[in-house]
Amino acid sequence: MTGGWLRAAVFGAMDGLVTNIGLIAGVGGGGLSRDAIILTGMAGLVAGAISMALGEYTSVTTANDQLEAELAKERRELERNPHAEAEELALNWMERGLPEDLARQVAHFLKDNPEEALRVHAQEELGVVPDAQPSPWTAAISSFLCFSVGALIPLISFLLGSDSLWMALAIGGVGLFVAGALTSRFTHRSWWTSGTRQLVLGLLAAGATYAIGKLIDGSTTAL
Repeated sequence: MTGGWLRAAVFGAMDGLVTNIGLIAGVGGGGLSRDAIILTGMAGLVAGAISMALGEYTSVTTANDQLEAELAKERRELERNPHAEAEELALNWMERGLPEDLARQVAHFLKDNPEEALRVHAQEELGVVPDAQPSPWTAAISSFLCFSVGALIPLISFLLGSDSLWMALAIGGVGLFVAGALTSRFTHRSWWTSGTRQLVLGLLAAGATYAIGKLIDGSTTAL
């Protein structure tokens, strides 16, 4: 039941971290001042959070609309040919080891209960529960808030008065590990493996943007 908002929350926070760690590393590598880094980071936070929220809303809405179309099709098939649909369901259960008599009995019982039949067919054929779909608004708000939190983490030290780019990146690295570890909830990997992988990927992104910032700073200095 928490899959809709929890997934958006975890991945929103992770995206916020990677985005702003990359931005901060890039502009920091380019020699910008603390105030300029904060301005860049806050702009990245706002723009990224809005983009993530819109993306989540569109993604979940599209998925729900597609599911509704599939359910409407399944409902029409149940109305037009309930016997064939019941046989299909029974055969599916028999292939999975259910005794033939029991499979046919349950399938034909459902034939006389259209809404329950639709729910069972949706679970068996589409792999979804019709009345348990995620809310696009919940996903969007969750993504917006958690992206903002993630993007704020590497800015904390600057907001507290520090001028150290490396301290900000270290704080961001801790956030990356924690966010990566939380993704193990959705995978079969251990929390340590997931956290380490996300930390490495985030540091690679930061290293690339830092190098670009240094390169651009060197080019402008030469000019």
